[in-house]
Amino acid sequence: MMGEDVAERLTEEVLQELLDAPSLDEFIDAHEFPAVTLPEFLERMLEKKGLKRSRVVRMADLNETFGYQIFTGARNPSRDKVLQIAFAMALSLRETNRALMAAGASSLDPKCRRDAIIIFCIDQGCSLQKVNEELYRLGEDMVS
Repeated sequence: MMGEDVAERLTEEVLQELLDAPSLDEFIDAHEFPAVTLPEFLERMLEKKGLKRSRVVRMADLNETFGYQIFTGARNPSRDKVLQIAFAMALSLRETNRALMAAGASSLDPKCRRDAIIIFCIDQGCSLQKVNEELYRLGEDMVS
């Protein structure tokens, strides 16, 4: 397990390893903690899911130039822009939260009413349009 990328492993597994480690130094020395940027993460997801950036930008309802700048790292998107991309890419909840963290935004919190609606819609495989319909219907700000 030496030099293993902890970002790709389940949080629960890594937490258990940390708690079982004989010392903090040993745990830290045995793991890599790469800082993944949002563009790196998005590129990985495009590859994994076989998607084209231009299609994702269009499906996320983003301005083409702004979308391109997010993917290249020239612009830092808001939390909602990251969510728009996540829905356009059909990311899982875990992938969405990784994207949010890579963007320096807070992860989705099921104790927050708006986030709970978004989490439910991600789990149901909803489109961006559908999540916005649900948010609007329930009196929450839409993802835009």
